[in-house]
Amino acid sequence: MDGTAELLEIDRRYLVHPLHHPEEHKAPLLVTEGKGAMLHLADGREVIDGLAGLWNVNVGHGRGELADAAAGQMRKIAYASAYVGATNEPAIRLGEKIVKHAYANSSAIYYTTGGAESNESAFKTARFFWKIQDKPNKTKIISRMHGYHGVTMAAMSATGMPAYHKMFGPLMPGFIQVAAPYPYRWQGNQECGIGAAEAIEKAILAEGPETVAAVIAEPVMGAGGVIVPPESYFPKLRQICDQYDVLLIADEVITGFGRTGRWFALGHWGVEPDIVSFAKGVTSGYLPLGGNILSKRVHDAILNAPLDRRYMHAATYSGHPVCCAVGLRNVEIIESEGLVERAAVMGRRLIEGLRHELGELPNVGDIRGLGLMAGVELVTDKGTKAPALGVGVKVAREAMSRGLMMRARPGSAEPATGDTLCLCPPLSTPDEILDKIPQILREAVTAAMQ
Repeated sequence: MDGTAELLEIDRRYLVHPLHHPEEHKAPLLVTEGKGAMLHLADGREVIDGLAGLWNVNVGHGRGELADAAAGQMRKIAYASAYVGATNEPAIRLGEKIVKHAYANSSAIYYTTGGAESNESAFKTARFFWKIQDKPNKTKIISRMHGYHGVTMAAMSATGMPAYHKMFGPLMPGFIQVAAPYPYRWQGNQECGIGAAEAIEKAILAEGPETVAAVIAEPVMGAGGVIVPPESYFPKLRQICDQYDVLLIADEVITGFGRTGRWFALGHWGVEPDIVSFAKGVTSGYLPLGGNILSKRVHDAILNAPLDRRYMHAATYSGHPVCCAVGLRNVEIIESEGLVERAAVMGRRLIEGLRHELGELPNVGDIRGLGLMAGVELVTDKGTKAPALGVGVKVAREAMSRGLMMRARPGSAEPATGDTLCLCPPLSTPDEILDKIPQILREAVTAAMQ
């Protein structure tokens, strides 16, 4: 048995992986090295990382500056508590920098270790906020179908993808899911953006505004199929949240730190949230880090709480010095290399390439995206939009054999959604590599649909 085969046998014996089933882990990919937008595999292949790791490696693989930042901080102090009464410089410096890049109403940072924990913290913070306002019944969370917010218990209950619920239900009470702003599949009589926002209004009224704490929404739905909302959606949603005294939580775990061509994505529509959940791109995945960006309104509630009603939320690794040092250096790289602006330019280039290469294929129904996020939805009939199901994994396999790693979101018959090819390459991906992605996908879709 060679070294790779032995290692994979040990893996199968001792590890349980996310979304685990042994049938899908018979021949796992073993990544040995990454450089820029490219991954090197144990079998000798080199492939384009078309999903930036898992939507997170914004600055690309193999950045020595980030390794140096981690090592340098470890030599000083690897761990120090950031509980109230203590602090550390990397957490302070990174917090200041994030707030300055975020929304005009942003005021402070609470750190977590990842996206699901950030959303769990956002839900607790929303409940805290309303209790401080002496409105303790405002506890419910409204989310959207196809939204992904993580799969810890409350985050899973907000996630609008039934596959994640089936073996772990029932969901936590007080979580309500409504229609998403999904232009390609919108069935209502109203314009999609207004209609989908008003679906949230109807849910608020049905539950009673006095019971609803917050609405959580990804600016662009990622794992649900790279669903980009109409221009009208978020301004209308912000107005509805204000009207009924409901907080707006922006889940920017994927869209934050330049992914859509802005530092944070609701700026595309001139909207400011009350709480932002972030993770992934803050360290480009080099170390686990996440958090909440709190608006001044929410921050003030924490600052002004009496001692016996303090913000009793905590985690051992909140404000971890090494993670924050890497985050700080990562954000400096995004700044110095102009990667936010580059994502906007290269994102347009990627979408144009996809439309040129794939637009006339009979099984491609919709091509959509914002910045360096793109989705290609597959159908069996362009006219009826009948969803193509079970073929996305075949396309991914064909793409991999041609040198592109990407991810396919499975579709469903009810509600009708086709398998969607999801793309999210590093913001630093060179032009010539980015241009190969649509070409490879054209070959892969053609081969898979034969």
